[in-house]
Amino acid sequence: MSDNGFLSGLPWWVKWIAVPVIAVVVFGGLIASIIGFVAWLLFKVVLFAALVGGLVYLVKKFTSSSTSRSDW
Repeated sequence: MSDNGFLSGLPWWVKWIAVPVIAVVVFGGLIASIIGFVAWLLFKVVLFAALVGGLVYLVKKFTSSSTSRSDW
């Protein structure tokens, strides 16, 4: 497989160390804000699921213990 790309005559350390370090320096704030937003969003989804699950559990527990007949 021939490497005819943009970084083809450069040493390995430029491809695997220097370029990623420059990318992190340049886009570090953007990457951190995206990761923070995704973590915040996942936290909100898990919190929503836990609250809805708890509400359903409480409603089923109290409606089944308070009356054994169905009013429907």
